[in-house]
Amino acid sequence: MPRPIQATIHTQALAHNLNVARRHAPDARVWAVVKANAYGHGIERAFAGLRGADGFALLDLAEAQRVRDLGWRGPVLLLEGVFEQRDLELCSRLDLWHTVHCEQQIDMLATHKTNVPQRVFLKMNSGMNRLGFRPAQYRSAWTRLNALPQVDEISHMTHFSDADGPAGIERQMAVFETATQDLPGERSVSNSAAVLRHAGVPAASDWVRPGIAVYGSAPDHPEHTAAHWGLQPSMTLQAKVIAVQALQAGDSVGYGSSFVADQPMRVGVVACGYADGYPRICPTGTPVLVDGVRSRTLGRVSMDMLSVDLTQLPDAGQGSTVTLWGRAHNGAVQSIDEVAALAGTLAYELMCALAPRVPVGVSE
Repeated sequence: MPRPIQATIHTQALAHNLNVARRHAPDARVWAVVKANAYGHGIERAFAGLRGADGFALLDLAEAQRVRDLGWRGPVLLLEGVFEQRDLELCSRLDLWHTVHCEQQIDMLATHKTNVPQRVFLKMNSGMNRLGFRPAQYRSAWTRLNALPQVDEISHMTHFSDADGPAGIERQMAVFETATQDLPGERSVSNSAAVLRHAGVPAASDWVRPGIAVYGSAPDHPEHTAAHWGLQPSMTLQAKVIAVQALQAGDSVGYGSSFVADQPMRVGVVACGYADGYPRICPTGTPVLVDGVRSRTLGRVSMDMLSVDLTQLPDAGQGSTVTLWGRAHNGAVQSIDEVAALAGTLAYELMCALAPRVPVGVSE
């Protein structure tokens, strides 16, 4: 039989979370952000839950082709734009919208031979200092684009660096509004944190770009949980207990003997390890659900196995289902944000790091 580990993608949760974003930005259209293979969920698996979006935003042409192959005929946006001249040919063929964030991309457009002008999103660096034109150069970039016959409508875009924290978005929003004042075109400014935390901002955005919230993670954890925002887990990772060990006081668990029992204990060995995408750095005490009941990990995570505490769970044993994150069969939820925080990272990384060897199923 196959090794007893399984990830499940919940399409109804994806649709629900997308609607949460819509309720927070009722006057805006919503991009479903599916970069990084839909945050590790798989574009093909996630599509049914996200097809209620107004468009799909992603990074590369291969992902764009996959979305078109699924039958999507609406807007598709390349969030980093094109990387070389010939990419524009595929943008024309697949009817892709694309971001322009540097002079070289304008140069490519200026020499692109096409009979159909392209829709572009001109990106401003309003303080994130990753991609985009600085405010002082933004209008000249817009003027260059606007003069090109290869360009149809120009929309305006920026990205917030601190929407999830106390610094907020006001400074960047003011920079963006000043630099784009009186320029025609739609605006797209709000990521997940801006959509959920800054209620007035989506009104200034014709398009919002919720990413992590659509996949059931709170963009401002631990200040707020996913449940606080009404989000549902879209990915569940579960494995079975494959062995049970009876420990006496003084016995240790795992490599390095980092956990030592101070009393008799029952320990379940679970078919999941860091080679499956579960963080090796998760410490003893990281929560799990055993048959839907909260418990904890013990000792170090190994490549293929980890250990959980069964001492207070007399009915649990070999064959019990352990929910590493997501929704258990009884409806209990183990927050992926909680696991990620104990690993010193974010839910984004855990979702994207799900290993290829883990079987993935889809459920409503």
